[in-house]
Amino acid sequence: MNEQQFPFAAVTGQQNLKLALMLAAVNPAIGGVLVSGPRGCAKSTLARGLVGILPHRETDDATAPFVTLPLGASEEMLLGSLDLQQVLSDKQVSFRPGLLSKAHQGVLYVDEVNLLNDHLVDQLLDVAASGVNRIERDGISHQHAASFLLLGTMNPDEGALRPQLQDRFGLAVNLSNQYPVAERVEIVRHREAFDADPEGFCQQYSETQAGLLAQIVTARQILTKVTCSDELRIAIAEACNAAGVDGLRGDIVWFRAAVAHAALQGRDAVTREDIDAVAELVLAHRRKDDAGQNSNPPSPEQNSDQQPPNPPRNNGFKRPDDSQRQSSEPSSQQDRQDQSGKDQQGDWGSMAPQAYAADQTVDVALPAQLEQAVPLKGKALAAPAASRQGNAAAHSGAARGNTQTNRPDWFATLGKSLGEWPPQLVFKRQPEGRSQLHCLLLDTSASTLAEGVFARAKGAMVEIARRAYLERQQLAIFGFGNNRVENLLPQIRAPKELQRWLDNLSAGGGTPMRQVFSHVAGYLQQTQRQFPALEIHTYVLTDGRSQAQLNDISLPGKTFWLDTEQASVKRGRGEALAQQLHAEYIAL
Repeated sequence: MNEQQFPFAAVTGQQNLKLALMLAAVNPAIGGVLVSGPRGCAKSTLARGLVGILPHRETDDATAPFVTLPLGASEEMLLGSLDLQQVLSDKQVSFRPGLLSKAHQGVLYVDEVNLLNDHLVDQLLDVAASGVNRIERDGISHQHAASFLLLGTMNPDEGALRPQLQDRFGLAVNLSNQYPVAERVEIVRHREAFDADPEGFCQQYSETQAGLLAQIVTARQILTKVTCSDELRIAIAEACNAAGVDGLRGDIVWFRAAVAHAALQGRDAVTREDIDAVAELVLAHRRKDDAGQNSNPPSPEQNSDQQPPNPPRNNGFKRPDDSQRQSSEPSSQQDRQDQSGKDQQGDWGSMAPQAYAADQTVDVALPAQLEQAVPLKGKALAAPAASRQGNAAAHSGAARGNTQTNRPDWFATLGKSLGEWPPQLVFKRQPEGRSQLHCLLLDTSASTLAEGVFARAKGAMVEIARRAYLERQQLAIFGFGNNRVENLLPQIRAPKELQRWLDNLSAGGGTPMRQVFSHVAGYLQQTQRQFPALEIHTYVLTDGRSQAQLNDISLPGKTFWLDTEQASVKRGRGEALAQQLHAEYIAL
């Protein structure tokens, strides 16, 4: 007996999401729907309810399937794989369908799509756009129809989706879980009625559901007959240009969505109303903020031979010539202590009002401990020196070699054990070298401008980034100053050239020491959850001028504390803070 689903038509509000789902139901070639919103905004309810208004499958007249892709899904589970039982019993290589085949003419639902492995999302979107799943692996050459409505939901608090993947979703909807009082009362009333009598509640909406189903069926029938004038095509192109949309995918999706909207309204020609109705669904995740600056950060797949885009000259801070300078109010008791009236010789509080400047990067040789953390090609990976808290042994560098995984290599197994029973399993091996993320935390507070501290810190970053580039490893950079934390460079493959980019960074204001570690701890934990095999190295470049306490904060992976203070008698608390953070302390 099938579980009764909350009716699509009974969901209160969320009109944009309902429209996006119906458009994708009319024409799956739109490319799927990405739904972003916090918990409790009906993402899953509408996703599951959509099946109730989809036409039956053409092949067997069965109810449209609703297939959920779990986060731990493997490539074989998604695409399909070698049917081992068929090979062993009949000695024939045959294909075992995966979830894409099961979702044909139905819905493929991916909850928390931002946490799904990137290469699986790539494959999902390829098939969703083409309607065909092609498999060339393990001795199999196979293809089958896979036309489905791809629905991905995500909570933005749990991490962002790569911009390239975001763009490839046809439509996007940003939801809120804040509702007017009357709407909240209506939602609770509907939920109570459904829980008390699911069958009776669904019966109340049967006519409305049937009407939506008929509307989708009719729209599919006339979809290919809907025309669009050149004038409206030009309007779409001009709107995409004005919004700074990269490439032509936005234009194509907008056209298809406008045609689907016209078909839903029973029209055989696209009107201006159709274009306007779908505009925000198409542009929400593609629009650039201003002046050619993309609202989405660079992706991990950007060309690493190119310099990363220049940051704002003032790095988001107020400059001396700003007419409306904002005071730097401390956001916690620790930060009030950070700015509590140090003297005028370059300490962190007193410099905040006047120091907003950029130091030019200077060359810095990495200490031996860091050379072990970021080895160049061809060098053996030595174990790092013991940390002052004794945690180095648990994080002793990147594991290299062809470590065996727990995933069977079926094709190799059959080749090795042909004619034998039971077969001797051969397992897949890890690729040579494990992927690493080097996360750099740069102190951009005013105190770092004294004695060339800021310039030396940037010099160390250049060398770390250079080595990461040679190893084709990933890089992320956070800045903390002026009582704020900023993701200056999102997680990308380390670029070839970083110095000119760093030269544009400026420093000023107070040191939000505790905030940066709280923020980065959550970011890294989320990253590790998404990529369990990723090895994380964090580098903190700071003069330690802070009274914050970090005892209760833990960063995943290995942490290096690079004390950038140059004074012979150190006024900062770098060594003490490193001990609290269980980091390896290094005087730069």
